[in-house]
Amino acid sequence: MKKIFTELSVLACFCLLLLSDVAFAQNVTVKGVVKDNAGPMPFVTIMLKGTNKAVQTESNGNFTISAPGNAILVFSYQGYLTKEEPVNNRSTINVTLTQDVQSLEQVVVVGYGTQQKRDITGAITSVKGDEVAKMPAVNPIASLQGKVAGLTVVNSGGAGANPVVRIRGIASTNFADPLYVVDGLIQDNIAFLNPADIESIDLLRDASSSAIYGLRGANGVIAITTKRAAKGQTRVNFTSNIGLQKVIDKVDVTNADEFKKLFSTQLTNINASPFDFSNYNANTDWQDQILQTGVINSNSLSFSNTGERTSTLINFGYNKQEGVVKYEDYQKYVLRLNEEIRVNDNLKVGGNITGFYSKYNPTSGSLTNALWAAPIVPIRENESTYYAMPSFQRAQVGNPMASIERNNRTSINKSLRFNGSAFVELKFLKDFTARSTVYADFGFSNSRSFSRPPFSFINIGENGGATTTVIDNQFRSTVSQSQSESHRYQQDHTVTYDKSLDGGHRFSAMIGFTSLRFAGSNLSGSRTDSTLVVPNDPDLWYLGIVNVNNVLGNSGGGGEETNAGLFSRVSYSYKDKYLFNGTIRRDGSSRFAPQNRWGTFGSVGLGWVASEEGFFKDNIKAIDYLKIRASWGRLGNANGAPANLYQQGLSTGSQAVFGEFVYTAIDNAYRPDPNLRYEVVQGIDVGFEMKALKNRLSADVTFYNKTTDGNITSFPLPATQGGYTYYTNLGKLTNKGIELSLGYSDNIGQVNYNLSGNFSYNKNKVVSLGQNTEFQITGNGGVNLTNSGQSIGYFYGYRQIGIYQTAKEMLNMAQFPNSQLGDIAYEDINGDGVISPLDRTYLGTPFAPYQYGMSLSLDYKGFDLLVEGQGVAGNKIYTQRRTSNFATLNYEANRLRAWTGPGTSNVEPILDNTRGNNFLFSSHYLESGSYFRLRTVQLGYSFTSDLLKKINARNLRLFISGQNIKTWSRVTGYTPEAQIGSITGGGADNGVYPVPAIYSFGLNVTF
Repeated sequence: MKKIFTELSVLACFCLLLLSDVAFAQNVTVKGVVKDNAGPMPFVTIMLKGTNKAVQTESNGNFTISAPGNAILVFSYQGYLTKEEPVNNRSTINVTLTQDVQSLEQVVVVGYGTQQKRDITGAITSVKGDEVAKMPAVNPIASLQGKVAGLTVVNSGGAGANPVVRIRGIASTNFADPLYVVDGLIQDNIAFLNPADIESIDLLRDASSSAIYGLRGANGVIAITTKRAAKGQTRVNFTSNIGLQKVIDKVDVTNADEFKKLFSTQLTNINASPFDFSNYNANTDWQDQILQTGVINSNSLSFSNTGERTSTLINFGYNKQEGVVKYEDYQKYVLRLNEEIRVNDNLKVGGNITGFYSKYNPTSGSLTNALWAAPIVPIRENESTYYAMPSFQRAQVGNPMASIERNNRTSINKSLRFNGSAFVELKFLKDFTARSTVYADFGFSNSRSFSRPPFSFINIGENGGATTTVIDNQFRSTVSQSQSESHRYQQDHTVTYDKSLDGGHRFSAMIGFTSLRFAGSNLSGSRTDSTLVVPNDPDLWYLGIVNVNNVLGNSGGGGEETNAGLFSRVSYSYKDKYLFNGTIRRDGSSRFAPQNRWGTFGSVGLGWVASEEGFFKDNIKAIDYLKIRASWGRLGNANGAPANLYQQGLSTGSQAVFGEFVYTAIDNAYRPDPNLRYEVVQGIDVGFEMKALKNRLSADVTFYNKTTDGNITSFPLPATQGGYTYYTNLGKLTNKGIELSLGYSDNIGQVNYNLSGNFSYNKNKVVSLGQNTEFQITGNGGVNLTNSGQSIGYFYGYRQIGIYQTAKEMLNMAQFPNSQLGDIAYEDINGDGVISPLDRTYLGTPFAPYQYGMSLSLDYKGFDLLVEGQGVAGNKIYTQRRTSNFATLNYEANRLRAWTGPGTSNVEPILDNTRGNNFLFSSHYLESGSYFRLRTVQLGYSFTSDLLKKINARNLRLFISGQNIKTWSRVTGYTPEAQIGSITGGGADNGVYPVPAIYSFGLNVTF
């Protein structure tokens, strides 16, 4: 009986538990109200966690949802902190949401430290590393294009190529690249970084933010913070994407039939005999032959762990990019270790170690050659026998495929780099923190190459002549070697005092010392053998393989530089309403003479958070946050100037014979200026930051005025003074502009969306180049000019007003003495009745004054969509590839509309490459550089928790992406992105490397 009772009791308990479980799992109808401190909130999304089930609140904030009694409800609304509420079998749940002020509490890098964004009084923009990591780019800066107002990024499709970066225009005629700071270490570029290993990128755009970097920050600062291990978590993350890149905008050149027609017309125009095309029956598209669809692949694997006292992160990255020109490829491997040890509550030590290795295989394919080569020529007969170009261009233009095939894999280029840092941080006396960091960076690179034996070439018979096959019997094997090394050492030491006082006072002060030493050297040599043909074996590509008695060429160089500085920063905030930031730095550079190498720089920034005022809160409900800020900064610029200019340089001069010996003279390389000093840059910023409509709308507007004084300029002295190059401080430049950033976030039902856009305008002007002197700087053979009153490096030439149509018309038009019908008619600028060099004038600038970007992001039930666009306006591009007349080259499609008689064209001149006036630089060869590009379209899906639990993962996202999908512009070249690497000679298109469209697929998974 007892046994039966026991069994029944157990059964009863089991049934009760089962019923309890069933009851617990049964759905409960939950009702409630969602509000904030202003009242009920409509359109708040309430989602059942771990599912896609969701509802929204009504206009009065009420909601109703059916959920299991053990479920968790997730309440979310743009601009507010997400809140989770367990149901716990409740039928009524009321929730109050809090506005998200995280963007104001965001920590921003400000130079030798950080600040909360709400305390910033300068122009600093932060970009999350995730925005960079999900883009298929080898260099992380390339992915910033169009994202930040005032930032110019000009990309190249070349494998492993670095973009050209400018911040707020051009502040010097010597050097305009910004300063890069990676975890505190001063760098010239960040090509060695793994894009997936970046936590954030902070762009310090104004003089007040950059002033603490003294002589190196005049062109703006890009501060990169790499990832650290997340607190209290062990994670393994793998990110990968693979894509294809393809040129979608080729240069429109003539095909074989069109070429024959135009060339025949040209021969008629110059009264030459017709060309015999009878043996030229090919129709070769040389662009198609040398271009390829390249593969781009990025991978990143990281492991992070945080214990009670230690945190560790290890990241390995591998990137490979094939160029869109055949046989070009680039690979890089990056390994980084970050370790931090908290010895106790007051003492912390740690460091970073990064190893970088890259291999680059260049292409010998010439895009210009492919545009110039006549399409009537076949490619090859076999792997070692190619067709030569026709006689009218044979000496000037080679077979594009012969060059690219012959030099395929005939060079090795490798780079190795190690950099690391170690720090110790000590908190003492409650409010003080001392931190010392030492850095080291070592770089090594070497390259080897050889010249492969030449191919045989077939000269197609012309005018009844025989077809012949020839080979270059004068060929000699050449082996080349080069190597370079660099090293830099940096130390930073700071003491910081932070104190919060009663009454809303917050005070921070920091003092520090820093020094940086850089040294580098390079050596190269080549040797040509008169008898030996070097085998195609990389193990033999050394100078020693060639006869040491044969022709040898060599060169080498190097240099050292040291910088040191003392700096301090003071910050103050009263009740988060009134803000003050001030910096001062005493900085020196070994580039200048001892009496001129030190300077004092600093900044002052003021801010007023008007939205914290009582009258504002009571009367302006629509605006949640408003900060008005103003700042001034002064800093120096020693970038770009050659080292040791204050010392007398030497060079080899003329030779003289004395008896049986030849002696080489040693001469001055340049005449030093004993008063040469750094350039001085000063800037004023005024702006405001605003959030409105319950934080859904954000705006950031800045006006700036930046002036560079004492621009370091080189110019030749008169022959009476030796004709030396002379470097001195000469000139004053200004950059004035406006920057605007807007954002709006909200949701429609369960669709969350974010719209953002940015716009910037910059006006660059050379106020003066010298005092009471007429001085100018020319670039690109006189195409670009820099002088007082205009922008740096503007286009300077003749302005086309039409084509000379009839002899009668020419009698009433200014012209060159040798102008003829069908020639370009130029404007008589000075009105003297003739065309001469005096009629050259301003034709535009290669630097776009207007830039803009925009983006739309959506997410819905795990799906996310990103669409980005960017563009520029107001600049010109010089189609220099069209100006060569040293031979008859293939024609671009515009020449199909060439003048053939009165009224046939008022734009394109007659087909006659002997008329030099038509090849002078003029507006005829300028195109509008304005464009808008669909920069990114990316669709992703993040899997729900149900699937993640099965694979024991924290998150999993898959995505497909397209970049540079479509570009709207009037540019006829491969890309509308003006080449502005040369400051005083930029904007020319000589067959610039294409920026391809990229189509990729990727994943991001965390365990």
